[in-house]
Amino acid sequence: MATAEASPAGSGSSGRRRRVLMFPLPFQGHLTPMLQLAGALHARGGGGGLGVTVFHAAFNAPDPARHPAAGFRFVPVGEGVASGDLVPSGSDADFAGALLRINDRLREPFRDRLRQALAEEEARPACLVVDSNLRGMQLVAEELGVPTLVLRTGAAACLVAYMAFPALCDKGLLPPASQDKAQLDTPLDELPPLRLRDMVFSPTTTHANMTRCLRDLLDAARSSSGVILNTFQDLESSDLQKITNGLGVPMYTVGPLHKISSGIGSSLLAQDQTCLEWLDRQEADSVLYVSLGSLASMDEKELLETAWGLANSQRPFLWVIRHNMVKSSREVSLPDGFEEATRGRGMVVPWAPQQEVLAHHAIGGFWTHNGWNSTLESICEGVPMICWPQFADQMINMRYVQEVWKIGFELEGELERGKIERAIAKLLCTEEGRGMRQRAKDLRDKALHRSRAPPTQPRSIRRSKRPARHRAIKPALQAQNVMMKRMGFISVSQAPDASSYQRFTDTFSCKLTTSHCEALEAMLPSAMGALAADLVGPALSS
Repeated sequence: MATAEASPAGSGSSGRRRRVLMFPLPFQGHLTPMLQLAGALHARGGGGGLGVTVFHAAFNAPDPARHPAAGFRFVPVGEGVASGDLVPSGSDADFAGALLRINDRLREPFRDRLRQALAEEEARPACLVVDSNLRGMQLVAEELGVPTLVLRTGAAACLVAYMAFPALCDKGLLPPASQDKAQLDTPLDELPPLRLRDMVFSPTTTHANMTRCLRDLLDAARSSSGVILNTFQDLESSDLQKITNGLGVPMYTVGPLHKISSGIGSSLLAQDQTCLEWLDRQEADSVLYVSLGSLASMDEKELLETAWGLANSQRPFLWVIRHNMVKSSREVSLPDGFEEATRGRGMVVPWAPQQEVLAHHAIGGFWTHNGWNSTLESICEGVPMICWPQFADQMINMRYVQEVWKIGFELEGELERGKIERAIAKLLCTEEGRGMRQRAKDLRDKALHRSRAPPTQPRSIRRSKRPARHRAIKPALQAQNVMMKRMGFISVSQAPDASSYQRFTDTFSCKLTTSHCEALEAMLPSAMGALAADLVGPALSS
């Protein structure tokens, strides 16, 4: 089997350590959180860490050299599969169709790779962590007896919307009967603050393809051993509860992943680091960062209006223009006079180290397409947003930014330079914008508390002032009750019942002793604890 070991050091003992298999969707916004999760699990899996094998499509492949830790393996899948129609290009692409083709064409090659990997492993892998869009790969794992966890790389709110999609179709609301603005702006009582238009995930994807994709996604979640979400409780508590009620499987909120595993490099494009030096010379909260992610695009007229909107704003800006960002254009050309008009206060780069950019003191706002990674990264740095969503979950994320968290606003309608100039002024120069910035910083503080909080031992297994006689009463049961709450089998306010206790003990194939709980607790730092516990728990109890 053609594999790439990240380090020679990983080949010695990696077969004996507990190993996790992973399969990301081969697009930037999905690769990044999966590899961040891989790094976090590898570092936090107790003892010598968890070994990690990353199966990946041969196109948009991650670079093993960026993951030098011992125990990382990379296994390409489908080297001979033509990838031309598997890689959507631009906002007008049929993304649902591409997802269906990826599942169809990689399923058999993955079966061969996984079967061979299982034959070569000394120890049975803990599980396969699979992107929620790769139902085909999950089915292969199930056929070969490998349990699966599903990684949702989007917001909890987005998953709730996907869960409601079939009912909206049954009611005749989807697909929309017309493109009339009044109809598209109809509020959805089932999904506040969403409107009907926010559920039209792609204007170029057929309703049949979209329905099939979402059905497969929900089937993947419901048939898994648990769903992993890159979010945190203080941000999406209501929607997380809806998911818990609706899916019936354990749920792990492990976000923000980029704060837990920020050193994992996964960018498919070369990052221009010189922009950080340029930012060093700018005043605090003065620069507008403009980036539409790795797939969103604009036409030549929109590029022209954006350029002059930025120029006329008289505000400093850092603008990311990918080589393929302009539709139907092989070469991106900025208008005559733009460079001269913005000299000294504007910088244009082909790709930027976004996490470092958003964390820079000079950044005062972010013009974004509202992909979930970008939205979450902006929240975690306290940066308010100008929102210009285009497809998939971006409209849902925008509505939450604007209506729920109130840390940004939508740039509605056609792009026009005057509208852009006014939006920049609103974000950077008004009391309304300052209010958004303060609310964003409040959320940032909650995210930082989530990712940096020191590990704490459950009350029932740490030193207590209660009398020893009381502590001696069923200590193992007390420890298990606390662990059940920490791992999401029951809510904080809920008492264990027979069903939840059975699911908890089934996870570990035994009744955990107090010492087991203490061992689990040692590997429960911050957000990764419950997930690491599930993965290595069977090893502890064997």
